[in-house]
Amino acid sequence: MAAVLDVYLHEAKVGRLTRDDAGQLAFRYDATYLAKGRRPISVSMLLREDAYLDPVARPYFSGLLPDERARARLASALGVSEGNAFGLLEIIGGECAGALSLLPEGQAPPPYEKTEIEALSPVRLLAVLETLRMRPLLAGEEGIRMSLAGAQDKLAVCVEDGRIGIAKGGRPTTHILKPFIEGLEGTVENELFCLRLAARLKIDVPAVSMRHVGEIPFILVERYDREVSPEGRIRRLHQEDFCQALSVPPELKYEAEGGLGTTRCLDLIQSATARPARDRLAFIRRMIFHYLVGNADAHAKNHSLLHGDTGTDLAPAYDILCTAVYPRLEKRMAMAIGGRAVPDTILLKHWLTLVPDTKVAARQLTRTLNDMAATIRREADALIAELAQEGIAHPILGDIRRVIETRAPHILRVTESFG
Repeated sequence: MAAVLDVYLHEAKVGRLTRDDAGQLAFRYDATYLAKGRRPISVSMLLREDAYLDPVARPYFSGLLPDERARARLASALGVSEGNAFGLLEIIGGECAGALSLLPEGQAPPPYEKTEIEALSPVRLLAVLETLRMRPLLAGEEGIRMSLAGAQDKLAVCVEDGRIGIAKGGRPTTHILKPFIEGLEGTVENELFCLRLAARLKIDVPAVSMRHVGEIPFILVERYDREVSPEGRIRRLHQEDFCQALSVPPELKYEAEGGLGTTRCLDLIQSATARPARDRLAFIRRMIFHYLVGNADAHAKNHSLLHGDTGTDLAPAYDILCTAVYPRLEKRMAMAIGGRAVPDTILLKHWLTLVPDTKVAARQLTRTLNDMAATIRREADALIAELAQEGIAHPILGDIRRVIETRAPHILRVTESFG
């Protein structure tokens, strides 16, 4: 007998996710939802009467769950098989990235007024951060049903008047709380610096701030898939990452493992977004920034589409970390540039594969490369000074600055020959 979860987009029931006796997943849109002609939940699952079977349904719904080791620890904490995406979503799928909720068959999302926030005192917050290491997303705690993709320990929280709280009963959250990554020095300061530096280079990123509880630092990243009304009501905005949009399993998020490369990402933007020319340029500028700042982990699940009321746009950039400062992390870029993934082997001709083969496009890209490389060192120095005034300092910031000092001149050299 098939197991069933009802799938909601906001308050509307869009369909059913089922798992048969063989463990195969399928998603079928609800007939009433189809009759109203509303939006599909994914670029990979357009509106139709027939069910979407496992090759499409599994990558999409698995993409709502944590990745890799975080998923393994989550499954262990919940007593569920790591490969049982349905079973995990059955327990924690009430508050996912975007605007989806997955609930037991026949159970509707709770009214907004029935949801609640548990305000966190410093003592309770410290206990939450310690628990997070053992039970990702606080899975198993009463009233908490949330899921976030990604490999890092993190927690979706509500921030109201500067106070941090845990959402219960399916209440939408406003921020992602990210503590340090165990075994990697200074990741909190690293990500804070990279996100703020990206903003200085006019890259669309969410607002981020750093806090401490006791001696433990963490960052709060504002959710771009949530908006708060003047009355304080939180509204979900629907999103999906590039792997979900193209039916690529999350375990294949790296290009070297058969995942998405820049060509397929740019093609997706071209076909799916309302303003493809603008969004393609924004994606390319992000790839340049990842290169300059030494982020080798900008894989396809770290790029998303945001489905708004006026159409689909490229979502803001997120999860930006200088990985080059950590010796044990992979140095090759998650997405190759013109077939090259080793940073110091990437030349202008490789960057030019990202744009159409015209003189105008080549000139524009070369100018963008040059401008970003010429600007980033000055902005990095200004940001380090700004953070120091806020009382934020860490040796890792100097390490990142040295990575930039290597990468920026390389780009300036390879663009000199453009005629």
